[in-house]
Amino acid sequence: MKKIVMVIMASMLVMSLLSGCGGEKSADQKAPAKKFINIATGGTAGVYYPLGGAIAEILNKNVPGANATAQSTGASVANINMLKDAKVELAMVQNDTAYYAFKGIEMFKDKQVANIRGVSTLYNETIQIIVLEDSPVKSINDLKGKKVAVGSIGSGTEANARQILEAYGLAYADLDPQYLSFGEAANGLKDGNVDAAFVTAGAPTAAIQDIAFQKKVRLIPVETDKAEALIKKYPFYAKQLVNANTYPGQGTDVTTVAVKAMLVVPESMDAETVYQITKAIYGNTDRLKAAHKLGEGITKETALEGMPIPVHPGAEKFFKEK
Repeated sequence: MKKIVMVIMASMLVMSLLSGCGGEKSADQKAPAKKFINIATGGTAGVYYPLGGAIAEILNKNVPGANATAQSTGASVANINMLKDAKVELAMVQNDTAYYAFKGIEMFKDKQVANIRGVSTLYNETIQIIVLEDSPVKSINDLKGKKVAVGSIGSGTEANARQILEAYGLAYADLDPQYLSFGEAANGLKDGNVDAAFVTAGAPTAAIQDIAFQKKVRLIPVETDKAEALIKKYPFYAKQLVNANTYPGQGTDVTTVAVKAMLVVPESMDAETVYQITKAIYGNTDRLKAAHKLGEGITKETALEGMPIPVHPGAEKFFKEK
């Protein structure tokens, strides 16, 4: 009898051990819940797309349960609309476009999107006005009567083009506007179908590099006095210098203006998730630098410069930490 009891006890002990090793995990051992994070970027010829891919990689490695993917989109305006429609959870946009959406002005007139919140600003997005080297266009005033690619209809680039032309006393009626994406504008320049193109993106921009490797290009300047007038009316602009040799054959510095790229999320996203996203991105900026040269400008110290809308509480928590 004694032996039988001992055998039963031994069997129970083994079952208990097996249960502990191979049974269901306790509540605190469960795998973290999946967090699907779709990231809206931009066209494959721009800067948003490679940086968005790097951000997705960072989140997948550093945010528990994250399943992040970057997708190519129509950029700023499209991204805000996708965020509004809950088709994405994180979006890269221009800070001026975010401002328009939050206020319900410009392309968002009567279509206000007040439930977006900022995560951080990233780097300067330079307004670059491109012509071929042999073009007779030497200044913005020379764009009168010319075919000018001003960006896709309703895009951030298109608003920049309109505002800069306005600073020079010009309107679309004074030229022949072509509503083209970066890639289409590049092809138009190469083929001679457009005379000049506005491109708002971090410099160097892949679409412009692609032209410059085949045909020499020039950047048309935005003079300092015009830049100052523009900034006075639209405070989200900043003066910007495109350094010599940014593009092949560019022998001199060129003055222009810039807005900022930024990250936005819906106001409804929980603060802990936004905190984890922000912490992961700013704890792995080396990966952003590897993805694109402009990643060098993404730092915690400058992350709230040019922020045009309220910051999400989750991001705010991270930036308040020492």
